[in-house]
Amino acid sequence: MNLIKDFFRKKSDATLKKELKNITGFSPDNLSLYKTALTHRSLGESVDENNERLEYLGDAVLSALVADYLFKRYPYQGEGFLTEMRSKMVNRQQLNDVAVKMGLKKIAKYNKLDNSLRTSHIFGNTLEALVGAIYLDFGYKKTCRWVLDYIIMPHMFVDELENLEINHKNKLYGWVNKNGKNLEFITIDERLEGGRRLFTVAAVIDGENVSQGKAFNKKDASQIAASLAIDVLGINNESIGVFPQ
Repeated sequence: MNLIKDFFRKKSDATLKKELKNITGFSPDNLSLYKTALTHRSLGESVDENNERLEYLGDAVLSALVADYLFKRYPYQGEGFLTEMRSKMVNRQQLNDVAVKMGLKKIAKYNKLDNSLRTSHIFGNTLEALVGAIYLDFGYKKTCRWVLDYIIMPHMFVDELENLEINHKNKLYGWVNKNGKNLEFITIDERLEGGRRLFTVAAVIDGENVSQGKAFNKKDASQIAASLAIDVLGINNESIGVFPQ
């Protein structure tokens, strides 16, 4: 049975269009694109049943639009500053938070019995897939305006992001150095998921597995593990030095 059709059969197209309009501000032309964009691979294995292809496209489009926005906003800043700011705006955690605030969690389709998805960034991935759907449905110009009006301006407070520390690994390294401890990031699992390698990396302090992060590359997985470790150890508000990765 086609799981996507089974899910959306319970919800009329008119209802879905209304929900999408509440989030996006417009009614979609090609509704099937948005049905796919909202569907996680846990409900559809084949590439035409889940949002991974649209996520890939939306990721590239969103990154380009944010880069264009920053290029115009900061005419005298160099490449390093612009690259760091773009990373702050489109990192997985940031996009996941934005997606939840927008209400995508309420209409996203995924296997709610899979506990591992609760700590993942599937809603941020859904947001990227939504950007991909809008791009295919309406083109670059409208997507550019939508990203500015519905993502950047209401949810990404750029002035605050300028001072945001996003390198969680550096912060954690600073804490362990200050406290005379040893920190390692160890890859504890690597598997294929949807044709991509999914890595699980553990933050290990003095031999103890403090936290784990999952991502499609080791760098992101270790940053997620470091971020979780910072929360577990309660060191967010401590004043610590910054050390190399």
